[in-house]
This record gives sequence, structure tokens and C-alpha cells, in this order.
Amino acid sequence: MFKLAVISDEVSQDLEVVAKFADRHKLDAIEIRSVWNKPPQELVSKVSDIKAILRKYDLAVSDIASPFFKADIDSEEEYKKHIEILKDVISLAKSLDTNIIRGFIFWRKGEFIDYIDKIVERFQEPLDIISDEGVILAIENEPSTFATNARLVVDFLNRVKHKNLGAVWDPGNDLGDPYEEVPYPDGYNIIKPYMIHVHIKDGKKIAKEKVEFVPVGEGDVDYLSQIIALLKDNYKGYVSLETHWRVKGQLDKELAEKPGGEAFSSMGELSSDICMKNLKKIIEKALEKIK
Repeated sequence: MFKLAVISDEVSQDLEVVAKFADRHKLDAIEIRSVWNKPPQELVSKVSDIKAILRKYDLAVSDIASPFFKADIDSEEEYKKHIEILKDVISLAKSLDTNIIRGFIFWRKGEFIDYIDKIVERFQEPLDIISDEGVILAIENEPSTFATNARLVVDFLNRVKHKNLGAVWDPGNDLGDPYEEVPYPDGYNIIKPYMIHVHIKDGKKIAKEKVEFVPVGEGDVDYLSQIIALLKDNYKGYVSLETHWRVKGQLDKELAEKPGGEAFSSMGELSSDICMKNLKKIIEKALEKIK
């Protein structure tokens, strides 16, 4: 059976509030993104405070949800900045006893095929770093980046073929794929051999590349079949709630693509409470179906 987590800032910027949420829902871990209005690369100085709260509620850290390589592939300044971000989140991950760091393959500004050679070249230094540090960089399918879907994540991973690379599978993100990949079963069956972490969000597709976030289980992702597949495939990693839906209305595009801070977390606890309850009902139904 997989383990359950929640991304920190989908609940609150206050880690104590996040930990209480996790405790209330009997989660196994918290996925660290922004905390106390600081992105993960700025949290190294807060490690002792984070660990104290985790110990208090007997929680692990599933991974670090870093923004690594949500960057302009043609900007040397951004490239250098993100190499430093990678080093900082590796330090944070090691201090919090996780070896998984989420990452991306640059903001989309053209066709994957036209940029893939440069993407691979840009990854050479990061690959040396993660290899030396013994951590895993998990690439997420994200429509705002070149890896818009599961197929392109896997294409990248197969070109690089590095033991310290894996994939984060986000079925909800696949709804915004410009190539209109179907999250389940199509995307999942492509990515599952490479998958080391899973994000859960849901949405309704209202136009090509346009998705409105909704509570988990109320959108266009076939989450019952997806959860049944995770159980049947004996997935043992974390399934982490990344709500993105807010009871107050839709997140604006910039906040959805660059999550963090009070504006992003506003109404997050109530919204995530609803989504986590829905997710648990789906898991219960999935377990009943495979008995």
C-alpha cells in the first residue's frame, strides 16, 4: 500500500497548521514546498524548527517540492541561479531525511523536439551534482514546461538514462497537456516504470490547455481507476495531495504555475480538507473493488 502526504503550502504557510492537518487525516508525511512564506531553497536555516514540528506529530518528509529548472532555458543568469537552488534543496532534503527532490525541464517556449538537445546539455551539471550527493531528482509532467505530459517526461529520461533520475506522476497536470494525453490509462501506463512519486489534483478541461481545478474526484481524471492501478501495481511510494482547488475560486495562472506564499495558501486548509476526505473515499472504494 502506498503512503499518504500533503504538500505543505496547499494547507497553510504555518507548518504547525500543516502538521495538525496531517495528524488529523492520519497522513504519513508532509511534502515540503513553501513554509513560513519561504521557498524550499530558503529553508535550510529553519531545519531545526521544521524537525521539531515533524517530531511532535510523528511525521516524515516525503520529498522536497523544489522549483528546480522552472526557468528560462536560454537565460544564463537563471541557469546559474537554479544550480544554486538545487544545491540548497539537496541540503534541505538531507537534513530532513529524504533523498527525493522534485524538478522540471524548463519553461515551455517552443516544441520539445527542437529543444531536447539543449535540455540534455543543460542537465549535465545537475546530474553530476545529484550523483555526487546521492539524491534522486524526480521530473514532473507539467504543461507550462517542455515535459507537458508523461510521454515527454519518459522521452527525456530515456535520452539521459541516469540512475539518479525518476518521475513524478501528476494525472491532474495531464489535463492541461497541449497534446491532450489522457491521464489514465494512457499517461500512467507510459510513466509507471519510472514513477517514484505521485501528486493528486483534479480539474475539468474547459478548453485546450485550459483547466479549472475542482475537488479531487469531481473532475476529469478517472481517479478510481488510477488508485486501483496503483494498488494492483504494488506502488509503495507516496501519494501526495496537491489540492490547487480553492473554495474561494480559481487560483490565477501565475500562482498555479509558481505556487508559494500567503496568496497561494489562502483558504488552503478548508479546500485540502475537502479534497483529502474525497481522496480517502476513493481509496476505500478502490480497496473494496480489489478484494
